[in-house]
Amino acid sequence: MRPFHAITRSLGNPVTVKRLRRFRRRRRAWCSLWILVLLFVASLGSELLCNDRPLLMRFNGRLYVPVFRFYPEDTFLGNGKQTRPDYRKLRESEVFRAGTENFMVFPPVAFGPQTRIDPEALRQGRDVVTVRFEEIPHVGSVDVDRNLQIIRARACKVFFDREDDKLPGQVLRRNWALNESLEEAIRRRFRNEAAPSVQVESNHRILSKTAILSLSRFEPRNRPPTTVRITLREAGATLSAPFEVVFARDGGIVQGTAAWGRLSADLRDALSRLAMRRFSEPVPADVVIVAGTRTRVSFQREDIHWPYRPVPRHWLGIDSAGRDVLARLVYGLRTSLLFGLLLVGVAMVLGIAVGSVQGYYGGAVDITGQRLTEIWSALPFLYIMILMGSVYGRSFALLLFCYGIFNWIGLSRYVRAEFLRLRNRPFVDAARCMGIAHRKIILRHIVPNALTPVITFFPFSLVGAISALAALDYLGFGLPPPTPSWGELLHQAQQYRWAWWLILYPFVALFVVILLGVFIGEGVRDAFDPKPYSRME
Repeated sequence: MRPFHAITRSLGNPVTVKRLRRFRRRRRAWCSLWILVLLFVASLGSELLCNDRPLLMRFNGRLYVPVFRFYPEDTFLGNGKQTRPDYRKLRESEVFRAGTENFMVFPPVAFGPQTRIDPEALRQGRDVVTVRFEEIPHVGSVDVDRNLQIIRARACKVFFDREDDKLPGQVLRRNWALNESLEEAIRRRFRNEAAPSVQVESNHRILSKTAILSLSRFEPRNRPPTTVRITLREAGATLSAPFEVVFARDGGIVQGTAAWGRLSADLRDALSRLAMRRFSEPVPADVVIVAGTRTRVSFQREDIHWPYRPVPRHWLGIDSAGRDVLARLVYGLRTSLLFGLLLVGVAMVLGIAVGSVQGYYGGAVDITGQRLTEIWSALPFLYIMILMGSVYGRSFALLLFCYGIFNWIGLSRYVRAEFLRLRNRPFVDAARCMGIAHRKIILRHIVPNALTPVITFFPFSLVGAISALAALDYLGFGLPPPTPSWGELLHQAQQYRWAWWLILYPFVALFVVILLGVFIGEGVRDAFDPKPYSRME
């Protein structure tokens, strides 16, 4: 009889059936289980969801399945090359287009986790230069005394229609109409009293000009000031608002035709040449006169750099190496769940083996095992992981091994406690009296009855394993690059904090999987609770 036949046979046990029914009644846990199972099954077929190789291809009357089989480039182009072809370029080639029955069927996400995105492919339909016009208002300042007589002036020719060196001695109120609130604010500053900032629109008494006169916030000083600075800012802009003119690569205007027509012909020609030049190299901003107003003209073209924001065909963005984030999330899901399941499986095997031996034999075996377990648990896992990785190189198997030899300790204690409780039960004594070997007693009689804590902790252990893998990858001690991993995406987000898509989507994926695992764990715990309806009165 197989050692674990009793475990498989217990699925038809009335107690097990009752537990399954109790678990199904927890709708949240039952739905979470199915969602997690479907996600895991979908991740196993990641190549069918995200891949840069076609699922099906027809070429010159023959069918090919590149997603499952390798075809050298020579098969399609006859050039003697045995490397994997670039199927996108092959689809656009004249050889492929020549056959009317040729076709390719790509997965829903036509990019693999290692596929480097061509920057020029992102520019298709969006390669434009934007010429932005922004008015530069004139700003000047004057220092006045208690009688509002100008002591110094800076950049004020446009406001007084005379040079700055000819303004000292002039009285400000004779040139600009000052209201009572502004004059009171000036007097408070000369009295060395605290005063807030002030902005007042004023008109020139002679010239047809409007300006905004402002005073900055004032705090009392040791001695009253001898002068007060007033800032003048040009108001009544000639341009109603900043406007933009968008150029295509062929020189055509995509947007802003009406505003462009108001400019002079010479200015349009000069700006058009600079806009076309911006397609090949950066062009510095310039200051021109538009409708009598100083205007800053800038030439903007979006430069493609990684990471790149979400765009059509790359719905979750592109990472710092030019790879599709959605593809790496899907493959990272498979990596995380496989690592978690394998790690929990290894931990359970080791934990059950060590805990059962300690609990069944007891005495010196138990004491010795406990002391050795305590010594082993005191070893620094992270240092050992770093040391092993530097000696043997980072890999999935090494990470699973290093984490597995430490992750069984907590579970072994629960199994040991269950064996200490069950080893003196009547059914165990009866098995001993019948002369059954200790190995069979442990595997066939005690282990099936000691699995309650093991099954209860399974979902929480899975969640912990997934979180541990993400944390190690985030710290740089996990899977080797370029293995798709959620922690590796979060590590990129630490370097590029402005790339919000590298933070949001891996975090949401990790949060959803952990939340589903916790819901399942709660349902399993309630299903194994012998008194699910008891409560404190």
